[in-house]
Amino acid sequence: MSRIYFDNSATTPCLPAVAEVVNTVLLDTYGNPSSMHRVGIEAEKVLKNARRQVAEALQVESKEIFFTSGGTEANNWAIWGTAQQRKGRGKHIITSSIEHASVLESVSRLAEDGFRISYLDTDQDGLVDPSQLQELLTPETILVSVMSVNNEVGSIQPVNELARIIKSSTPQAFFHVDAVQSFGKLLLRPKETGIDMLSISAHKAHGPKGVGALYIDRNVQLKALLVGGEQEVLQRAGTENVPGIAGLGKAAALAGARLDSNDSTLAKLKQKLLQGLRGLNKVHINGPGGDAAAPHIVNIWCEGVNRGEVLLHSLEAEDIYVSTGSACHSRRNEASHVLKSMGLSGDALTGAIRVSLSYLNTPQEIDIFLAKLKQIAAELRGLSR
Repeated sequence: MSRIYFDNSATTPCLPAVAEVVNTVLLDTYGNPSSMHRVGIEAEKVLKNARRQVAEALQVESKEIFFTSGGTEANNWAIWGTAQQRKGRGKHIITSSIEHASVLESVSRLAEDGFRISYLDTDQDGLVDPSQLQELLTPETILVSVMSVNNEVGSIQPVNELARIIKSSTPQAFFHVDAVQSFGKLLLRPKETGIDMLSISAHKAHGPKGVGALYIDRNVQLKALLVGGEQEVLQRAGTENVPGIAGLGKAAALAGARLDSNDSTLAKLKQKLLQGLRGLNKVHINGPGGDAAAPHIVNIWCEGVNRGEVLLHSLEAEDIYVSTGSACHSRRNEASHVLKSMGLSGDALTGAIRVSLSYLNTPQEIDIFLAKLKQIAAELRGLSR
């Protein structure tokens, strides 16, 4: 049996077409884009082309795309940069309790500096309530940061409604969306939605690691997070990762083409997975699961299996790879803050695993996974008696 990789929310395989672009730039277009000679200008053209490709995927202007080292830096920059730029207007920030650590730890640091942080609660499906946002907004609010898709349970937040509330009642507040998990899987148009800033990461969409981007609306001003150079129009210092950025551009173009063609591969794979899971005795789904969730993430738990890592390693022994939650917190021996915020307890909290798909997976892999899960869960229950 060949490897079955169902941990695509942690990272995705880099597509051969993307790797080819990265390799070509590494070997042939190695100049520094800031250099004034021809070799540098060739590298600058690579950046320009990638910026256009990412902008087209988001339906924004090229000059509104700023390259970063990944989704974490993009999130850090959006939050810290807004706080420093607008602290004279207010020091209130709103986020949700189930954000990625790059958001939660950013706002925690700002709280130490005197900012007031409000957290949106979530229901048992991991969804925020727009009416609570309405109640929390004040004239002092300068930023709302909410992810579009939760990375552990796949819940799709009502971003359109959140944006409408912010723009209608507190237009001075910026709206930042962490779209790392939704980019390439769901259509998200910042300008149509009313999003001021949006973070993406290449390696979550079949691109290379170490590169991402922050969309910043042309009317938004941020303090630079990294200083000491004039790259990215003085907004992000440091020599650009030209090969990685070229790969991001290619991955964005391919992802945009799949969305434009209404490729239903992911949705069909997930539907098959859900049907199979519902047919297994004592196997349950955390979160919305169905159409209310992203097309690539399913969080499950098995009655009588109280340690997700045991289930993970048992599947690993069969060459099947899943996760117990966010890869950024995989080495912590503590329950998921996302599942706790959803009010889960017992095996549903400590025994959960995340299955995350890509369009490269196959129906046959789903069948094998379901059979092995059934077998392993029964064996683990037997051991716990």
